[in-house]
Amino acid sequence: MRLPLQTLHAFRAAARLQNLRAAADELHLTHSAVSQQIRTLEDQLGFAVFARVGRRIVLNAAGQALFAHVDAALGQLELGVQAAAAAATGHEQRVRLTVVPSFAQRWLMPRIARWRTLHPDIAIEIHASQQVMDLQREGFHAAVRQGRGDWDPLVAEPLTDSPMVVVGSPVAAQRLAGQEAQAFVHEPLLGEPGPWEQWFAAAGLPRQRIKPVAIFNDLGLMLQAAEQNLGIALARELLAADALRDGRLLRLHPLALRAAGNDRYFLVYPPALRDWPPLAALRVWLKDELRRGRRHLRSG
Repeated sequence: MRLPLQTLHAFRAAARLQNLRAAADELHLTHSAVSQQIRTLEDQLGFAVFARVGRRIVLNAAGQALFAHVDAALGQLELGVQAAAAAATGHEQRVRLTVVPSFAQRWLMPRIARWRTLHPDIAIEIHASQQVMDLQREGFHAAVRQGRGDWDPLVAEPLTDSPMVVVGSPVAAQRLAGQEAQAFVHEPLLGEPGPWEQWFAAAGLPRQRIKPVAIFNDLGLMLQAAEQNLGIALARELLAADALRDGRLLRLHPLALRAAGNDRYFLVYPPALRDWPPLAALRVWLKDELRRGRRHLRSG
């Protein structure tokens, strides 16, 4: 069977967006042109690949089977074009990575120099955002996300399940040295009440009514506030690691909260990119750096 290859981009966009007009906008075509390409594809195949549900179009069983292969094949072709362009111009290859701001600021950026030393021919373009990006639509190769890892059809490789630990400035550490968990009830607490309630419960204290002095939408900002002695924080050990190593923050209590099943860090990427050398190098480097960080924390 000969597929009309010019129709596959329209099929891929329509399948992903479930809307012909949105697919037309993305491809810079008219609505009627995308509709015609889908009809041409279905005529050539001899069966339908979409069903209409109200104003939306959704893949039927045949369309789902086709999309999995078309998406992977077009992804590989796009990578081939990128590699060919890099080879033709001599320009470095580039990995576009979207990450949550706290991970970018507190962990990734301080380590980029080591990446550059190991891989001077592969640039990392970092996009920090709280939003969960559509990697394919926005042109990203990978993402570092927190969650359960259920982002099908993307691959989600677990990176770490960093525990939450209580940290504060050296001034706070001096004041709270050797204190039991009960003493922390009367301290200025930073961050959402929920994790603190879990921490006090794990310490065996009666249910506490938590009134934080400040709540942040970014954990990096919360750790900055703790460094400036505005309060004590319950934060991911991973994000506090450099400040703990440098003495800007100190761990104030041995009790840690294990990461919940829906709050682990993952490296997420399309299946078609699994064997792309720049992404493979990034996967290895991230895991090596995380192991290095764990060793430093334990040895300290």
